Amino acid sequence: MPLHPSPLRILGHGARPGVKEAEAALVEHYPRLVRLAYLTLPPSLGRHRRVLAAHAAVQRALHGDARPLSGTVGEGVPAPRSGDSPGDGPPTAAYAGVRLRVVRISLAYGRRPRWWPGRVPAPSALRPSVPVVRGLRLFPRAGGMDEFALDRALADVPAPVRAALGLRLLESLSDDGTRALLAEAGVGDPAASVRAAAHVAGNDHDRVRRMLRSDEFDPCTVQTRPSDLLRRRHRVRAGAAALVLLAVSGGGLALSADTGTGGSRGPFPAPRVTVPGGALDPAALLRTAPGQWADTSRVDFSAWPPRGGRTDDRKLLERALGSWAGPPADATVTTTPGTAVVPPAQPPRLLFAGELGGEAVVLFHDGGVRVVRYAEPLSGKGSPALDFARVDDADVTTAAALAVSRTAASARYLLAPWVAESTTRDLLAPDTPARALGVDGDGITASVPRPEEGGGCLSWPVMQLRSSEKIVEKHAFLVTDLGDIAPVHLTHTPKPGAGAPARQPREATGPEALTGWARTACSLEGLRHSGVRAVNNWQFAEQPLPGTRSRADWVCTRADTWSGPGRVLVQFAEPATSPTARAEVVSDRRNTALCSRFGQHVVAGVHWRSPTGSWYVLAAGSRAVKRIEVTGSVRGGADGPTLAVRAPRGTSFRVDAELRDGGTMSSAG
Repeated sequence: MPLHPSPLRILGHGARPGVKEAEAALVEHYPRLVRLAYLTLPPSLGRHRRVLAAHAAVQRALHGDARPLSGTVGEGVPAPRSGDSPGDGPPTAAYAGVRLRVVRISLAYGRRPRWWPGRVPAPSALRPSVPVVRGLRLFPRAGGMDEFALDRALADVPAPVRAALGLRLLESLSDDGTRALLAEAGVGDPAASVRAAAHVAGNDHDRVRRMLRSDEFDPCTVQTRPSDLLRRRHRVRAGAAALVLLAVSGGGLALSADTGTGGSRGPFPAPRVTVPGGALDPAALLRTAPGQWADTSRVDFSAWPPRGGRTDDRKLLERALGSWAGPPADATVTTTPGTAVVPPAQPPRLLFAGELGGEAVVLFHDGGVRVVRYAEPLSGKGSPALDFARVDDADVTTAAALAVSRTAASARYLLAPWVAESTTRDLLAPDTPARALGVDGDGITASVPRPEEGGGCLSWPVMQLRSSEKIVEKHAFLVTDLGDIAPVHLTHTPKPGAGAPARQPREATGPEALTGWARTACSLEGLRHSGVRAVNNWQFAEQPLPGTRSRADWVCTRADTWSGPGRVLVQFAEPATSPTARAEVVSDRRNTALCSRFGQHVVAGVHWRSPTGSWYVLAAGSRAVKRIEVTGSVRGGADGPTLAVRAPRGTSFRVDAELRDGGTMSSAG
């Protein structure tokens, strides 16, 4: 559904000089201005509010002072079409002025005064603005996996960095022009924003530019869905009840809305409701044909056929769907962060219905974002349980298994129909061969040990699965239990080779990968119940240790969540007598694109004591690092990706690096 502005009011003779030119520039180049605003606005607004806010920001840009910034008028400004420029003012200047105001308004959405409450939207976001859409949700059309990954990476950087990226790649401004415009828009450190944007773009600017021009970032061509019909209905009823009570009592009632939060556990009181459209009718459940997974290019949960001994038990399915729509007051509801606890908008897909571990269990997939697990005790005593988990854009590995039954010590999984072989192994025993894992006719595994919580990390069990050759040849991969319904995919990026091209993450089943995970597996302990989708171990540097013949590994362990934000642990693994000696965590960063395809450079430092007792500051960077410098209480520099400087124990220091493309960056820790 293309969105275009309604015709703006034609300005009369009394209009301020230049406003008519600004109006013409805005209307002519409306789509590119809205795309720039959409890119700059906070992703936390959600796609619907972000689309509307982008259109509102551009339409509000016509008002107020929109004079162009000197020195940037001719940069990145589209040439006017002949005959389309009314008035005497230069159209390029008018466009530059409108663009400046669009950026300024969009940046204001992310700013809060110091005294403003942390959970309250910024004042600019509270202003009433048009357009307003009721009863529909708007969102841009989905792009590919690369665009999706870029959108997630951009959610981890501040608004000025997103604006700088848009100005550089969408508007083709120079670095100087971008810095000047951001400064005029009120950004405190525009130079840092431009440098950070360059790191996000990496070396392939054309590729990132194409992604930014894709449907994923186009708020003028959108799809529509109905808003939350049940919540809307409840609000109408609540409003009517409030008016009645107000009339009777003569007083006022304060109404509050309670929304589910990610990671919540415990009783979840909610009324039973009816969802229109047959979404709760067991007869309308979607059921995939058993062999469809081998004949489709979409290898995810939509290719799972229904399995289990109670797939035709209408009463069980009715109870499961009804509890999903309105969890009973005594139900225990668990959600992974970022997962909506709302009824299905359409009939979901049935994945499993059967009996396991003294419970009747049902698994649903809602067609895009969520997997829902319902369980009730077979004895009739006890409360039902509901688990909600995000699984959007799952693939052959992240849609390979779901936890059907779980105890504190073990879990049983329903495997994807394309899993041809299943084994288990211990990450802390890298030289021990994998052990066969039994699977019944429904695809349910035997009990798989779970990593013990708070048990000292004496072992770390994982499943090693192999895909059928019908979809991919010789493809084995690792998944592990971090407490959510979907197990986490573990990968490995090898250390840089001499003259070798940049490495890509690969499956962590080889000797080098298993050896690396043996040193870092225990760091997974801090990622439990956080909605993690996949974890990659990137050995980004290998460093000779001064005074020895040994070498240490630098590892960036990145956890990507289903909701988007990532968490990064930079770890230092020096030689050890035990193959499972824990690497030292030197940095822990949250909500960052570091060590992803959109944060390809990293540098870090650590204190290290040599076998002779001397203390050093060691620093290392990834393959694109040209030079490293240490400042602070100790100073030193060296060309290349590693550095060692003698320094007393506990010395404060800062690590900075120069990149081969001329950029700079600071230590991750």
